[in-house]
Amino acid sequence: MANGGPVEHGYPHLETVRAAVTALYRRLSHDTVRTFAASVAPADVAFCDTDDLYLGAQRVARELVRHYRLPDARLVVSFREMPHAASVELAAGPEYFVELNDRFRTHRRDIGAALAHEVTHVYLHRLGLAFPGTRDNEVLTDTTTAYLGAGWLLLDAYREDAVSSQKLGYLTPEEFGYVLAKRALVFGEDPSVWFTSPQAYAAYTEGLALARRDGQQPPLTAAGWAGRRRYARDRRHAQDTRTVVTAPDTPYTFTADAPGPLRVSFPCPTCHQRIRVPVRGRVRARCALCRTVLECDT
Repeated sequence: MANGGPVEHGYPHLETVRAAVTALYRRLSHDTVRTFAASVAPADVAFCDTDDLYLGAQRVARELVRHYRLPDARLVVSFREMPHAASVELAAGPEYFVELNDRFRTHRRDIGAALAHEVTHVYLHRLGLAFPGTRDNEVLTDTTTAYLGAGWLLLDAYREDAVSSQKLGYLTPEEFGYVLAKRALVFGEDPSVWFTSPQAYAAYTEGLALARRDGQQPPLTAAGWAGRRRYARDRRHAQDTRTVVTAPDTPYTFTADAPGPLRVSFPCPTCHQRIRVPVRGRVRARCALCRTVLECDT
């Protein structure tokens, strides 16, 4: 939790974020991911200063448990001084003890954001899905929170001005914006209407631009002129050499399986699973993992 200190920006965890989206689709399946089409509604996790602290926190926790369809999980919420925003004891269940930073006693509107991250820990724990190492596993948790409809709360908790700052979670604001944008492009949902923080809106806008660029890389037909020209040059080189060609700073790789045709592999713009298709002009490819249909010009 950045509390008054510097807030990291940019995309330092981008590759891990993309790997997390792929892992989520592999573990849950396309059909299960689709059941999270509706995000957590602002009214369901609203917290008024006049609400009872403990009863309100338990109510918000129950709403998040319901969102993740964990009907037999019970969260017991308490508050104490700690360096982090929150922590959860991942036991066998069904009771899970969540501790929130004492700061949230007076910053109650962000209790939902802190609980969203911790409930996602419980959800991933029950799925048996984890990344090695604390850092990567926390990135997985933030990515899952955002992609499954509760992470807009974490981005909305980001506020920064000349004299103070607050950010929850391990992802940067722009990375949260990127994952929320990836979700928005899949489900046709606009989370920006729920933001109360102008800094959160700006981070989402930047993340949305990067998410759209994922779908504008060759060999996709939506690629721009410069990308298509570079792709054509790399393809000619691959055809001449008939060897594996990985162009620097490009997402695609050419391979030649003698005596078979030249093939190109590239990441799916939705789930980042790599797709491999023959190089033969216009083709339509379907990602086996997330079922996205892609128009390609190979």
